[in-house]
Amino acid sequence: MNVNNQPQLNKMKKIFILSWCMIVAFGSHAQLQIGVGASWKSESGTYVVLDSMSLQHNATSATLDNIFKFTGNANVSISGGTLPFFTKVETALTGSSKIILQRSINISQRLNFQSGLLDLNNNNIDLGTTGSVIGESETARVTGANGGYIQIINTLNAPFLINPGNLGAIFTSAQNFGNTTIRRGHQSQSIAAGGSSILRYYDISPTNNGGLNATLRFSYLDAELNSLDESILEFWRSPDNNTWSEQGFTSRNTTTNYVEKTGIDAFSRWALSPASTPLPVVFILFNVRCENSQVLLTWKTAQENNSSHFDIERSTDGNRWAVIGVLPAAGNSSIEQSYNFLDNASAANAGIYRIAEYDLDSRVKYTSILRSNCDSKNEWKVWPNPVVENLWISISIPEASKISIKIVDSKGALVALQQNNLLRGNNLLNIDMKKMAADSYQVIANWAEGQIQKTMKIVKL
Repeated sequence: MNVNNQPQLNKMKKIFILSWCMIVAFGSHAQLQIGVGASWKSESGTYVVLDSMSLQHNATSATLDNIFKFTGNANVSISGGTLPFFTKVETALTGSSKIILQRSINISQRLNFQSGLLDLNNNNIDLGTTGSVIGESETARVTGANGGYIQIINTLNAPFLINPGNLGAIFTSAQNFGNTTIRRGHQSQSIAAGGSSILRYYDISPTNNGGLNATLRFSYLDAELNSLDESILEFWRSPDNNTWSEQGFTSRNTTTNYVEKTGIDAFSRWALSPASTPLPVVFILFNVRCENSQVLLTWKTAQENNSSHFDIERSTDGNRWAVIGVLPAAGNSSIEQSYNFLDNASAANAGIYRIAEYDLDSRVKYTSILRSNCDSKNEWKVWPNPVVENLWISISIPEASKISIKIVDSKGALVALQQNNLLRGNNLLNIDMKKMAADSYQVIANWAEGQIQKTMKIVKL
């Protein structure tokens, strides 16, 4: 159908939707055309439902205030000679159907995924400064094997866990970035030594791009792994989209799908790919315990190759870390090495600790994160309660042990099982509950070969 110089389309919502549905019934390859000189007017919030219909935009560029919802079981496209300025776009396609862009588009408020894919097809989506992506999942998401990107521009001044446009790049820094452009692409990058990256990368361009000391959390979907082992992914960085340098990582989580790095000085193109060679240290122990109102940190390595030094780091929130001490490493060693560090400045407070090992090439490897509670006699603590995303469990034990943690819902069904190795002293464990339904749960923990069991009732909001 060609909508060309038509009267204003500000009729009631039900009649408006029904008219398009009647048109779709006459052919599976129908196309809504907004022609040259067309006047498109309708009440904001009114749905334009395109059931197995493509959209061709040739009118003078103007804001399309409606909610354009693509449904049906056929591939559809957005094409045309002029730039469409959408307010809201929703995808509710069935099966393997997808929207294929034949031109770039703007979306000022939201791109809402219910089902189906959106293939960039070497075109771009500009979210301006206010747009956002909602509901991406393994089966409903943006793809772009042929190129293209989705972009947001935000002002990031001292950001704290900020995820601009919900594109999955999460920033924390005490510095001001200024206006920052974040572009997310979905082509595999050719990394050093013939390797490849996952099917996601970020081009990050701050106005102020130096001395940032920033943290970047890089999120991804399993469908974007590109047959790579997510348990060994780390950061790679390119200043020119051609040459790449290995950046290591600070932490990663294969359950919630992210890799994170702290201490980033500047941004450019960032991707995830396996390490070129294994890191040169193997940690076999990390322990935090209280002795005489002080905090003693102990760690051991099984082997070291070209190791430079260890940074002892402390935090109060698990996001911002401070180096409180530095110890030289063994350099090269094939036998067990032991280290210890006494922190007497925080004995009266709860502190979170980790050890960072740096090799001579400035690559870094971190231990697990442990908490000290010198003023607490509780061997078992669970918080926060109620919980929204992450549940923390602190356990203090006299000897090393394995632990099994079960999460059981209000109907008695087991919804999660996690097993960890505990070290002597204080241990901090994290349970990811973001994907669990709102309900009351029982947290059941067993350790010391089943001799000790603790149970806690929690509420997930």
